[in-house]
Amino acid sequence: MAHHTDSTPLPGTRDELLALHRETRRRRNAAAHGSDDHKAAIELIARIEIEVARIERAMDPPLV
Repeated sequence: MAHHTDSTPLPGTRDELLALHRETRRRRNAAAHGSDDHKAAIELIARIEIEVARIERAMDPPLV
């Protein structure tokens, strides 16, 4: 089975990322467990969380 990661660019601000995170969690929760939509939402949530962490570490002072 091929593994495909979505390479769609993410928003550039923390607030936009957090809004996308909320919507993606809703999509994940609405999808059938284990479905392609469920898996895609999980992968997107991970990408969003990594980007939020990168932005927060770059803040002065860092949020983490």
